[in-house]
Amino acid sequence: MADDNKNRVIAIGEVMVELARGGDGRFAMSCGGDTFNTAVYLARAGIEVSYATALGDDPYSDSIVAMAAAENVKTDLTLRVPGRLPGLYMIETDPKGERRFRYWRGEAPARELFELPDWNRVAEALVGAKLIYFSGVTLSLYSNIGLGRLLAVLELARQKGTKVAFDCNFRPYGWKGDLPRTRTVFMEALKRVDYALPTFDDEAVLWGDPSPEATVARMQAFGIAEIVVKNGPNSALVAVSGQEEHVPVPEVVEAVDTTAAGDSFNAGYLAARLNGESPAQAALAGHTLAAQKVRYRGAIMPRDNGAVH
Repeated sequence: MADDNKNRVIAIGEVMVELARGGDGRFAMSCGGDTFNTAVYLARAGIEVSYATALGDDPYSDSIVAMAAAENVKTDLTLRVPGRLPGLYMIETDPKGERRFRYWRGEAPARELFELPDWNRVAEALVGAKLIYFSGVTLSLYSNIGLGRLLAVLELARQKGTKVAFDCNFRPYGWKGDLPRTRTVFMEALKRVDYALPTFDDEAVLWGDPSPEATVARMQAFGIAEIVVKNGPNSALVAVSGQEEHVPVPEVVEAVDTTAAGDSFNAGYLAARLNGESPAQAALAGHTLAAQKVRYRGAIMPRDNGAVH
């Protein structure tokens, strides 16, 4: 198993049914979820990627698996739970492209990924992967038992040479407003990370960081070797080996929908790094892909516009 995994990225999290309101006021159905979005964009960049989650055995879960397959995202680590349904979210955007989400996901099986009977199969694959990717939203899904298992697997995987990438992606809703628990869980995760991909606005809310430089300093205290602070239309701050560099957005575009802007940036960045490009080049690739994404509604833009060039 490990030999099969050593060249692939495994993203962990939840993929849900997406209802996005179009310009005509009607809703179109698709699917999305922060780490799933990144997995799709990584696959479009030619990276071998699997998605670790749990779904039901219903037609909506089948359509999610079919979409993943069409995008070359492997679903061998997507566990299926009889009698269950995936989560659902609705996106509405304001005239500036900023989005508002509403969720129906409390019963989704993705929340139990590390407590299902087959969770060991997921754990074994993670330990042999080239890169594991997850987010703060991923962490918000699991019980303390599930979190303990995930953190233990990350530790074991790193001992065996796997790299770990983490988008902090703090969403208060997912944590039921419990900031002390959120901070505790995040700190445990940050001890096990090689690439941190935070968004400054999130860090300011969760930690009170006054600047991207403060975010870098706080994360470097955990020994994280590579940190990229996303800051919307402003420069991304890249910190590697004690050196910090601001990488400006090459073109500020008028956003139609900012959903998955950060997810697509992360995919552009990680794909470039996996292909041997420098951190600054990778940040530019991230900016470029995010700029393409925000021109389209929904989390995953049409396929012919989703390649990383």
